[in-house]
Amino acid sequence: MIVGLTGGIGSGKTSASNQFLALGIPVIDSDVIAREVVLPGMPALSAISEHFGTAILQDDGQLNRAALRQKIFQDNHEKQWLESLLHPLIRERTINQLTEASKGKPYIILSSPLLLETDQHTLCDVIVIVDLLEQQQVERATWRDKNSTEQIKRIIAAQISREERLTRADYILDNSGSYEQLIEQVNSLDTLLRSKHLS
Repeated sequence: MIVGLTGGIGSGKTSASNQFLALGIPVIDSDVIAREVVLPGMPALSAISEHFGTAILQDDGQLNRAALRQKIFQDNHEKQWLESLLHPLIRERTINQLTEASKGKPYIILSSPLLLETDQHTLCDVIVIVDLLEQQQVERATWRDKNSTEQIKRIIAAQISREERLTRADYILDNSGSYEQLIEQVNSLDTLLRSKHLS
C-alpha cells in the first residue's frame, strides 16, 4: 500500500514523515528526489543552466535553488518549462524507489509537496494531508526558510487551495496544535494503516 503524504508549505510534512520513519515505515521523499535529479553531472542540471544561464549555478557547480525559485515564481512560462523537464525524471526515479522500498513492509510513504498538483497522486492508494490554517503556514514557513512573507504567500498561491486539498484527503493530520499532538496522530494512523494491511 502506497500512502501519499502532502500538505502546503510549512504544514509539517517533514515532522510527520520523520515520525513514520521512526515507526519503521520507509519514506520516499519527492523533494529529495527533486534535488538528486539536478545534482552536478546530471543531464537536467545541464539543461537548466543552458536555459537560464550559468548565473543559476553556485560557485561549486550546484544549482542555486533560491535564484531558480525567484525566476520561476515570477514567470509562469518558465515554471512550466522547468516542470516539463523535471516531473518525468522525478516520477521515474520515484517509481523505482517505491518498488525497491515496498518489499516486506505493511505500507510505504510517498511524501511530496506537489502530490496533488502533479500526477504523483495516481501512484498512491491513500492520501494523507497534514493541515493547518494558512496564517500558521505563513508564520512557520517564514521562520523556517528565512524567506519574506510575500515569497511564502506566492508559493502558497502556486499550490492548490487548502479547501481542495482537504476534499481529496482520505485522512487528515491536524497540525494546528503542538508537535506532540501531531506525533500522537501519526502513531494512531500508523496503527490503522497496519491493520488495513493485515485485513
